[in-house]
Amino acid sequence: MEKFKKEIPFIAVALLPFAYLAYIWNRLPEKVPMHWNGAGEIDRYGDKKELVAMLCMLVGITYFVFLIIPYVDPKQKLQNMGNKLNNLRMILTLFMSGLAVFILYSVQQKSSNPGFVFSIIGLLFAFLGNYFKTIKPNYFIGIRTPWTLENEEVWKKTHLIGGKLWFIGGLLMALTFVLPNEIQLYTFLGITAVISIVPIVHSYLEFKKIKKPNHF
Repeated sequence: MEKFKKEIPFIAVALLPFAYLAYIWNRLPEKVPMHWNGAGEIDRYGDKKELVAMLCMLVGITYFVFLIIPYVDPKQKLQNMGNKLNNLRMILTLFMSGLAVFILYSVQQKSSNPGFVFSIIGLLFAFLGNYFKTIKPNYFIGIRTPWTLENEEVWKKTHLIGGKLWFIGGLLMALTFVLPNEIQLYTFLGITAVISIVPIVHSYLEFKKIKKPNHF
C-alpha cells in the first residue's frame, strides 16, 4: 500500500492527457490531424481513436518503463539512485504528459507550432544532460555503448562530457524558436546528431586508451 501511495502523483500526471482527451472527445470530428510537416502544415489525417494509441505510446510507455526498469536492472544500480531516479521519472512523465496535451490541443485547433515543440525538447535535453553525472552504470538509462557498459571509468567520463554536450545543445535547441520552422528543424537535427555521436566516439576512444597496453 505504501508503494502505491508513492505512485499516486506519477499516475495522476500520466492520466492528465487522457482526462483532457475525454473532455474534448465529443468536440472532435471523426477525422483529425495526425501529423504536421516541418512548416507546421497538416500532411496526414486519421481516425480520432488513434489519439488514444498516441497517448498510450507517449505517456503510458514512459510511465511503465521507468516503473519497471529499476527492478529488472541486472546491475541493480538504478534502485540505489533513490530520489534522483524518482525526480527523473517525474520530469519525464510531466514532459510526456505536457507534450501529449499540447498535441491534443493542436489537433483540436487544427494548428501546430513545431518550433515550440523543438524548444521544449531542447529544455528536456538540457535537463537530462545535467542529470547524466548522477546516473549509475546500467543497461537502460544513459549513454549505453559496449565500452561504457564494459568499464565504469569509461561510463563516468563519457557521461561527464555527454552531460555537458546535452546541456549546451539543449539550450541551443531551446533558443532556436526565433528561427524559421524549416531552419529550426535542420538545426535541431544537426545538434541532435552532434550530442548523440560525439559521446559514442568519446566512449570508444576512452576505452581504447584505458585498455591500451603500457610499453616500457
